Amino acid sequence: MKSSQFTRGAFAALASIVFASAAGAADQPATAFKFQFGAAKAAPGYTLVAPGSAYSKSAGYGFEPGATVTAVTRDTGDLLQRGAVIGSGPFAFSVAVPEGNYRVTLTLGDPTAEASSTVKAETRRLVVEHVHTDAGKFATRTFTVNVRGPKISTGGEVNLDSRERNLTTGEVIARHWDDKLTIALSDTHPALAALEIKKVDDAVTLFILGDSTVTDQGGGGSSWGQMAPRWFKPEVAVANHAESGETLKGFLKERRWDKVLDSLKAGDYVIIEFGTNDSKNSGPQNIYPNQDFSETYAPAATTYKELLRRFATDVQKKGGFPIIVSPSARRQDNLSGPGTLSAYAIAAMETAKELGVPSIDLNTMGRQMNTALGDEAPKQFGDQTHHVDYGAYMQSKCIVLGIKQAGLPIAKFIVDDFGDFDPTHPQPTPATFMVPPDPRPAGGGRGPRANAPGTPAAPGAAPAAAAPAAK
Repeated sequence: MKSSQFTRGAFAALASIVFASAAGAADQPATAFKFQFGAAKAAPGYTLVAPGSAYSKSAGYGFEPGATVTAVTRDTGDLLQRGAVIGSGPFAFSVAVPEGNYRVTLTLGDPTAEASSTVKAETRRLVVEHVHTDAGKFATRTFTVNVRGPKISTGGEVNLDSRERNLTTGEVIARHWDDKLTIALSDTHPALAALEIKKVDDAVTLFILGDSTVTDQGGGGSSWGQMAPRWFKPEVAVANHAESGETLKGFLKERRWDKVLDSLKAGDYVIIEFGTNDSKNSGPQNIYPNQDFSETYAPAATTYKELLRRFATDVQKKGGFPIIVSPSARRQDNLSGPGTLSAYAIAAMETAKELGVPSIDLNTMGRQMNTALGDEAPKQFGDQTHHVDYGAYMQSKCIVLGIKQAGLPIAKFIVDDFGDFDPTHPQPTPATFMVPPDPRPAGGGRGPRANAPGTPAAPGAAPAAAAPAAK
């Protein structure tokens, strides 16, 4: 009798444990998804998304505001290739996910017509460039996207600015800080048939630190940090933590550095590019209006170098690889003189040499491109400091070239079509380059107004009037 009671009790306890475990698992947010578009019926394991499915928190997925998509279908062929959604213009689709790196696979193509798709993730990070498919043909592309929020695991969070958070409501408005993974399609005939997303823990993360010349711009400007994902295979996730107006001191004060260190794992890389704003010793800080640049000024030969050493050493302590980059050249900088930020460029390269860590002399490569492009050099810029899409694209190629020249292990993950690049003979030229327009999020990067909202960067157009060295 006692034995029987014990057995029933043991089973009851086991059942309770199993139920509790299942309930706990059910409470965990999903980290793997399969979506299909346009077809009359979903393939096994896929969720069919109607063209009118707007994003909502309750559903956890859907098209972002401004998307105008229609479904196109056919009755034959592979189940994943019987339909697609096409856009009369750019469109974006979002999925709610927890923080982490996500492997994304897209099936691109239109079952009834030729298609051409360019894809960007989060706040306009270029990941897929000009995929053309014939009518009824499809192509798959895979890349990895870093998704993050402002919270820090040890307590507190990043002090986001007004470009990143609505300071009245507290809502995060920058796509590179919110709780969604956003994919945006544009080009002459963007067409999406299927989307797979899966969280991965084995990706190498390439962290990027810097200012407005590096950040994920949501406005008319662009940056090399946004273009960099284009050049890496799915084994690499680019996490761009740069922000407008930033300095080395500001990055520490606002806990942006704490957030990077909180996420950094052994084997990751950290690109460090500052100097544009560190060089300012007076005037209001336009991103944090209660601050003045005199608070964050760092003389090139002393404080600037000391802070670079601290950042690089912190990375090494975590088992990561720091890469020190000299600040971007400005529009007027060329090989006829040292350049407006030469003191900081020299200091950055000296610090890397003193520490024995890799470096990329972006300042010199930028001056080389300005000289080589001659009268067309201003077409890289939206103002005196910031780039339009063409200039940002070319800057990103300089960064990737620097990674290759440094012989870093991450270079094995550079895409095969990067090819050869020489900043003294830059290709493509302004006349042969075009990144198509894409949706502009409401926040998260109101940068220099190089182009009107919703219009592409136009490298063939005259540059905007010169502006002060912006934040």
